[in-house]
Amino acid sequence: MPELIAPTSRLHAAWLDVRDEWGPGVHEDGFGLMPEDEVESPTGFAAWVARLADEAGSCMYRWIVEDDLVVGGIALRHEFDDFVSWAGHIGYGIRPSARRRGLANWALGQILDEARAIGLDQVLVVCEADNVASARTIESRGGVHEYLEYAENDPVRRYWISLA
Repeated sequence: MPELIAPTSRLHAAWLDVRDEWGPGVHEDGFGLMPEDEVESPTGFAAWVARLADEAGSCMYRWIVEDDLVVGGIALRHEFDDFVSWAGHIGYGIRPSARRRGLANWALGQILDEARAIGLDQVLVVCEADNVASARTIESRGGVHEYLEYAENDPVRRYWISLA
């Protein structure tokens, strides 16, 4: 059974495993990883986890975990600003080996409840235009397609989900 948990240094090895499955670089939305974050060492990883906790007032990060295996991440950004206009209130990613099991749909449902709890009336969720699985996930949670936008030469789908 999956659960959403706050990022924790306890799962350093499990997080490195999911990162390695995705490959090098900044990873799936939902983890809050920046190019300057050093996550290899326990000290660097702990600093990154602490940074994510410090951002809790503006962004809630959660890891999707099953039996201490990190299978994905999801983020809820609280305020509508320029970044959210581009990336959406919610961003998520599921590790390739855990896809097609409904984890993204489950996690999105959980984080929509969190969005309601902090008083959001609607949220913007964005996915790449060719990411059919993500588009279906968003649509299954009530996402209404706004338009197709070209961001940095990559077409994206923009969806609004009403929380009323």
